[in-house]
Order: sequence, then structure tokens, then C-alpha cells
Amino acid sequence: MSLRIIEAPSPNTEPRPAGTVIDTLILHYTGMQSGAEAIARLRDPAAVVSAHYVVEEDGTILRLVPDALKARHAGISHWRGRSALNANSIGIELINPGHEWGYRHFPAMQMAALADLCLEILARHPIPPQNVVGHSDVAPDRKQDPGELFDWQGLAANGIGLWPEADGPAEGDPLTLLGRIGYRTDLPLSMLITAFQRHWRPELVNGDADAGTLARLRAVAALFG
Repeated sequence: MSLRIIEAPSPNTEPRPAGTVIDTLILHYTGMQSGAEAIARLRDPAAVVSAHYVVEEDGTILRLVPDALKARHAGISHWRGRSALNANSIGIELINPGHEWGYRHFPAMQMAALADLCLEILARHPIPPQNVVGHSDVAPDRKQDPGELFDWQGLAANGIGLWPEADGPAEGDPLTLLGRIGYRTDLPLSMLITAFQRHWRPELVNGDADAGTLARLRAVAALFG
């Protein structure tokens, strides 16, 4: 049975560069007080922003921009040596008020729908698990989403993204390990560590490269080769 997706076109799109391969999946939260307000903004030509899909808290999926077109969701972004990731990525927004308006856990129905959507996208495009990331991973100097309450480990258990089976030894240079994973390395270390923790060590998000964080860094970097 195919996934039920409601079409809700946004004008905030443009063609992808010729020959573009879609190889990155970026997850976001909307960070607005209500889902209706967020969806309206993503479809407002004056706002300029958009995403390919929106997943509501009850699991409803909206398609705002076709995969073949570029959505304006990542902004100034960098991952694994590449920048301006709107060109080669799919963006999914999850309805959630975010850190500014009452950040909360993502409901089970929303996460189940997201997993189904991600699996369908991964079946269509050559997106490696190393390139399933959050907005805060690709823009650590600007963004916090989808944040430390997002269940990255659960997604990875369903074949979406990566999660280490066990931590590595608490050794190595944190900045080097962050660079191996794909983060830009020209930002303050604490900022990069915070972004890493939001994704891969959500139990402690403080920007400190302590022993536990370093051990998790080693384990995640090993998954990236």
C-alpha cells in the first residue's frame, strides 16, 4: 500500500541544477506556535521558505514541493564537505513548537509516519545513511532542530540514518572526529559539540567534550569511515 500524501503546493521553489543527484535528507521542526501557522508560512510567497514535506503530529503528511524541485529549507548549510544543501537535498518539516514556543516530544503517530515517509524517499533516491541529518547538523551556528527530544536512535533502528551499537574509547581530538563525521570545523568547538549532542548524545546537551561525549564521538565517527 502506497503512503497517503496530501498535496499542498508551495510557490517557494525553483528548479534543481541540471544533473543534480538527491543524496541528502534533512529533518527539521517547524518551530512555530501552531501547525496551521507553520504550514501557512511554508506556503506564503512572502516568506520565501518551504520544505518538500510536512508531517503533522497526528501523522498526516503534506507534500509542498515535488522531489524534483528545490525547496528552500536548509539555507546556509554544510555537510561532509558540501555547502548550499538545498540543491541536493530533501527537506522534511515536523510540526513541533520548538525550543522557543514549548518544545515537546514528537508523538508516536508523527514518528511512525515520518519513518514510512523516509523509507519511501530512501527507496527513490541514493541517500546514504551518513546523509540523514538534522538542520542543526548542517547549520550548527544557526539552528537547534529537530533537537534533543527527536528519536534519532529509533529512526536508525528502522534503517534511517546511523546510530552506534556501543561507545568507543574516550580518546582522540574532538574537532578531528567532528570533521570525520561531516561537520564544518571552522566554528567554535562548543557549538559543534552541542550540535553533535543534540543528534547523537541527547541525554546531555551542554557543549562540553567530556569523556562520555568523546566516547560517543569516536563511535559515531567510526560509522562514517
